[in-house]
Amino acid sequence: MLEPIAIVGQGCTLPEALTPAALWANVIGARNCLSHAPGGRWGVTRDGIMGTVDDSADRTWTDVGGYVSGFEPLFDPSGFLVPPDDIVALDPLFQWVLHSAREALRGIGHESASPRAGLVLGGLAFPTSGMSRYAESVWLDAHGPDFAAARAGIARPHPRNRFASGLPAHFAARALGLGAGSFALDAACASSLYAIKLACDRLHDGTADVMVAGAVSRTDDLFTHVGFCALAAMSRTGRSRPFHRDADGLVAAEGAGFVVLQRLRDAVAAGRQILGVIRGVGLSNDARGRGLLAPSEEGQERAMRLAYAAAGVTPRDIGLIECHATGTNVGDVQIFLEDRSKRPA
Repeated sequence: MLEPIAIVGQGCTLPEALTPAALWANVIGARNCLSHAPGGRWGVTRDGIMGTVDDSADRTWTDVGGYVSGFEPLFDPSGFLVPPDDIVALDPLFQWVLHSAREALRGIGHESASPRAGLVLGGLAFPTSGMSRYAESVWLDAHGPDFAAARAGIARPHPRNRFASGLPAHFAARALGLGAGSFALDAACASSLYAIKLACDRLHDGTADVMVAGAVSRTDDLFTHVGFCALAAMSRTGRSRPFHRDADGLVAAEGAGFVVLQRLRDAVAAGRQILGVIRGVGLSNDARGRGLLAPSEEGQERAMRLAYAAAGVTPRDIGLIECHATGTNVGDVQIFLEDRSKRPA
C-alpha cells in the first residue's frame, strides 16, 4: 500500500462560495447556486444567440449556469512575488488560481518561497474570455479603419491571455514561490482528480514535500454553452440531475478549487490540521466506449477497483460515496438502465 497523503489546506472561488465554509453551507442548505448569465458576459445580445433545440449550430437554448460573483472586491493582488499590475491585467482565470491557491496555502502558514513545494493544475483547454477578446481585437485591427469605431476606447487585452492552458500553472508557481515545479493538464471532467493523483505521486516519489493541487474552469461561457448545445449535452431545463430519470443534460459552471497535500507522517510531525486523508486513487480510461459523453461501466468499475487496492480496503469498508456524472441521456440514463437490468427480479 502507498503512504497516506494528508489534506492540510483548502481554498476555492466558486459560484456563491468564495470560501470552503461558504461552499459547505451551500451544500448543507441544499442551495441552488445557478443563475442566468450576467449582463455583458457573452459580448453579444441575448436575442442574437438564443435559439431552440431545433435550431442549427451556433445557438444555445439556455444561458443558465454557475457564475462566480463578488470576487473582484475580495481579491487582493498584492503580496505575491509578481507585481500587482501584472496580475490585474490578466483574465480572471489567472486571478482565481492565485487567490484560491494562496488561501489553501495559508492553511499551513505558507508566506514565502518554498523550494520543496510544487503545483499541479487541471483545467479545460478552452478559450477564456480574455483570449476571445484578444483574438477579437487582433481581427478588428487587421481589417483596417472600417472597424476603428468598434475598437474606439477599448484597450487590447494583455497578450498573456493567449495562453490559458499551461501559463496559469507556471504563473501561479512563480507568484507563490513554489520551487518544486508546476504543470497543467486537461483531463476534461476528471482534471481535478488527475491533478490530485499526480500531486500525490510527487509526494510518494520524494521529489516534493508539499503539493498544491486543484483545477480551474473559466472558459468563454458563450463558447461552452453553444458547444455543448451542439453536442446535445446541455440541459434543456437548466437543471443538473445526474442519475435521475428526468435528467436531460449538464449545466456549465465556472470556478476554481485547490487543496494542499503533504505526506501524512510529515503533517502529523508538523502539527498540521488534517482535513482529510487520501489512501488511494484509481484512474482508468474507457478506451473504445460509446462516446465522450457515454462513460463505460466497466471502465468506472476498473478505476474503483484500483483505488480500493491502493488503499487496502474493500467495498464493505466504504460508508459514503460521492460521485460525478454528466446527467446526459446517452450517459447516465444508459448506466441507470444497465444497472437496473442486472438487478434480480
